[in-house]
Amino acid sequence: MINEQYKKMLEGKSVIRQLSEFATARGKEIGYENVYDYSLGNPSVPVPEEFTRAMIDLLATRNSMELHGYSPSVGIACVKDKIAASLNRRFGMEYTGNHIFPTTGAAGALAHALRCVTKPGDEVLVFAPYFPEYYCYVNLTGAKMKVVSADTKKFQINMERLEEALSKNVAAVLINTPNNPSGALYSEKTLKELAELLSEKQREYGHDIFLISDEPYREIVFDGMDAPYVAKYYENTLTCYSYSKSLSLPGERIGYVAANPKCRDAELISAMCSQISRGIGHNCPPSIIQLAVAEVEGLTADMSVYETNMNILYKELTALGFDCVRPGGTFYIFPRALEEDAVAFCRKALKYDLVLVPSDSFGVPGYFRMAYCIDTQKVECSLPALRKFVKENY
Repeated sequence: MINEQYKKMLEGKSVIRQLSEFATARGKEIGYENVYDYSLGNPSVPVPEEFTRAMIDLLATRNSMELHGYSPSVGIACVKDKIAASLNRRFGMEYTGNHIFPTTGAAGALAHALRCVTKPGDEVLVFAPYFPEYYCYVNLTGAKMKVVSADTKKFQINMERLEEALSKNVAAVLINTPNNPSGALYSEKTLKELAELLSEKQREYGHDIFLISDEPYREIVFDGMDAPYVAKYYENTLTCYSYSKSLSLPGERIGYVAANPKCRDAELISAMCSQISRGIGHNCPPSIIQLAVAEVEGLTADMSVYETNMNILYKELTALGFDCVRPGGTFYIFPRALEEDAVAFCRKALKYDLVLVPSDSFGVPGYFRMAYCIDTQKVECSLPALRKFVKENY
């Protein structure tokens, strides 16, 4: 018998994917260089040469089975050790390789982390605006996603609304900083307040509340800043990371879960994840990719173009009258639309070959997202179309 739950999900196809498909089709008609496609967050900068050399060296010097055979279900030990050492060096943590579980990207990391610390019927809190796939990630575990409404002034966490949402049913809180879609970077003040509130509620309810920190954009931070490392502020933290953005490797599907050494059952989390893999099929990232990222752990692609693009767009959008919080990181910007109906706003923009994503699926109506992980020249070429769109419609 067909599973009706997944069949019904076909009715809710990703708006982002639909717009990306539109941009591709439109590009075949007029040339993709003439379509200002801000839909999809696909990294646009080259993979670091060091990663390419590491792959070539591995292929030239390592045993075939070591590179292409199954890895241990908990990940390759030397890879886990290198990741742990890098995190300790950068953030002053005390990880060992045993606290690291390699995964197929951040999606795989979240799939494992959520199942580690929730059971069916538990509640998981997320903060609007949020990545739309969180709904699937959480609800398909049997847990229930609850949304804490947005602080649209700065897109930090609204602590008052969070406290109202917390209850004995909450097993985990899922955050994403730097944030997709707003570009907001949670401040140290925000993270300290979050940790204090969750610690207080743990004591009140008599059970753990885990913080799951989704950090694929951790290395894309602007103005010479560093992203505060969330796990430093709260012991019961599981960090979910991906190399998709930092190394421009989205197609390789490689990331990890890092269990704070001070969290509940920290020494068991990686082993638990290997058991979770048996049920969800997210097991054993490719051995060669695990080994290659370990060789360049801590290195990033040259992502300066994202800050250049952000500054160009922020200056133009604010000059045109858009209400917009300046991003602290990522490659997204999240202005308020010039009318209440963001879907209608973005539909009008399509007539100017501007592909913008309405904010409704991010849990905050009335805004739109622009993914500026494109060539700077294309960003600049899109500005006349943006000006014309605003002038003729608003």
